[in-house]
Amino acid sequence: MKLITAVIKPHKLDDVRDALGDLGITGMTVTEVRGFGRQKGHTEIYRGAEYMVDFIAKMRVEVAVRDEDAERVVEAIANAANSGKIGDGKIFVSPLEQVVRIRTGETGSDAL
Repeated sequence: MKLITAVIKPHKLDDVRDALGDLGITGMTVTEVRGFGRQKGHTEIYRGAEYMVDFIAKMRVEVAVRDEDAERVVEAIANAANSGKIGDGKIFVSPLEQVVRIRTGETGSDAL
């Protein structure tokens, strides 16, 4: 099993959710996060004053999938989140040792 974590632009969340839904992915966790990468933030103007925004608002999407589905899920997220502009985000793929469905006690890929 794999845990796929994607950090994307907030306005791309619906596109990513729809792309995952098309693959039959029924569950995900979404968290509002703030951070920066190579762009190191940006400047904004508010009431005529320019100020530096160090941390950019992003969405963190986490999806647990079977090994055989991981590549398709990564590809779907990358295509849906891509705007071709700086700050589109990143996708991380990590091994997932164990999953337990609390309600039923199912474990492993059966719990997904």
